[in-house]
Amino acid sequence: MIKIEASWKVALEEEFGKPYFKELSKFVRSEYLSAQVFPPPKFIFHAFELCPFDKVKVVILGQDPYHGDGQAHGLSFSVPEKVGIPPSLKNIYKEIVSDVGGALPAHGNLEHLAKQGVLLLNATLTVRAHTAGSHQEKGWEQFTDAVIQTLSDKKEHLVFLLWGNYAKKKSELIDFEKHLVLESAHPSPFSAYNGFFGNKHFSQTNRYLEKQGVAPIKWI
Repeated sequence: MIKIEASWKVALEEEFGKPYFKELSKFVRSEYLSAQVFPPPKFIFHAFELCPFDKVKVVILGQDPYHGDGQAHGLSFSVPEKVGIPPSLKNIYKEIVSDVGGALPAHGNLEHLAKQGVLLLNATLTVRAHTAGSHQEKGWEQFTDAVIQTLSDKKEHLVFLLWGNYAKKKSELIDFEKHLVLESAHPSPFSAYNGFFGNKHFSQTNRYLEKQGVAPIKWI
């Protein structure tokens, strides 16, 4: 029995019945029983709980959950309040401040964005502690690709923010005629100066939403 927010359960109903998802569920269960896995089980679908299908306005795609102690809580790029702000998120904050103004936040919890309709979606929703990529290619990507495709098919006028080569590959799942797709380098310190800084994605997103008569996002 998948515990996921009700509107997502309806939107993704077909996926939960597919053989790959049953295999994935079995794998994830056995991992939690035999190893330390992040995020805690109650946070696997946290992004969906905070941002119901009917409320999605923006999608920000990450890859893996953080694999350090206490960092992952089910939202891409986000960490709980008492955890240090990771380097990529520091760069996201710098670009937000440079683009739309405001003060740099003192913590890295992005739940306030999720509650405004920003789906903070990782491609893989679980990971073994301290082992990056350990739950890749087990079925999560097929599930999250279906999430992106379903959003593209069933909704209109969303904004998809695709940062880095991995995220950009997901653009093939999105209907560019119905949605705004913004791409740039990843905010990681290794690539932020190659086009993430100065991308102005946050102001572009808000301009697009306002043009559709949708309330803009308060980024900070």
